[in-house]
Amino acid sequence: MAPAMPQSQESAPAKGRFITFEGGEGSGKSTQVQRLLSKLAARGIETVATREPGGSPEAERLRRLLLSGAIAPLGADAEAIVFAAARIDHLDKTIRPALEEGCFVICDRFIDSTRAYQGATGKVDASLIADLEKVAAGETMPDLTIVLDVPVDIGLERARGRGEGADRFEQEQKAFHEAVRQSFLETAKSEPQRCIVIDATQPAEKIEQQIWRAVEKRFLKGDEDVGKPRRKAGASAAKAAKRPPRKKSGKIAP
Repeated sequence: MAPAMPQSQESAPAKGRFITFEGGEGSGKSTQVQRLLSKLAARGIETVATREPGGSPEAERLRRLLLSGAIAPLGADAEAIVFAAARIDHLDKTIRPALEEGCFVICDRFIDSTRAYQGATGKVDASLIADLEKVAAGETMPDLTIVLDVPVDIGLERARGRGEGADRFEQEQKAFHEAVRQSFLETAKSEPQRCIVIDATQPAEKIEQQIWRAVEKRFLKGDEDVGKPRRKAGASAAKAAKRPPRKKSGKIAP
């Protein structure tokens, strides 16, 4: 029997990781996304920053419709379907290609926001949410979800302090936001292998440290190749070492 041929660097499986940030309005997700990107870049890890709704050209167009409230008159079910359509394009055009290349994908909101904003508020049946999730996301699920938890009153006050006009969801009543918060906490409790909850009333530096410890523990201990670009067969180690990683860290896709 002929000896097995070693697997080439070209065909080696990617070691990309998919990390999502969840939380209510004013929880500080955008700040912590940028801080995590900076830390990963300092380790030489290739990253892609993205968001939902949006994250790809077509999904960004749907984002504008959704957040403007233009879809709301069609009903909650229609709104959930449009969110799913945006997610399909986002996964196909941005998330899956980046993961296949071995990147760390950092996403501001994903499936848990749909469960919370469309599902937990009682406007969309849970079975429809589950079916749309299955169709849109399939097996592409986060490796780690960071839930930034903040009391509703504090979060809404922070959101108002940004000086931007309230979007479709920020305009909802306090009871809506309380239901959203509880949904995130319940999801984290039911899926502890995927989710961690961090108190987002703490100073930003302390939150950053807690997030980094979680990322290091899960993905970076003992594997120096995680998140590094895959080399083509025949490329020398010296040449590969001199090649700088692509700098995507500071941008939100697309």
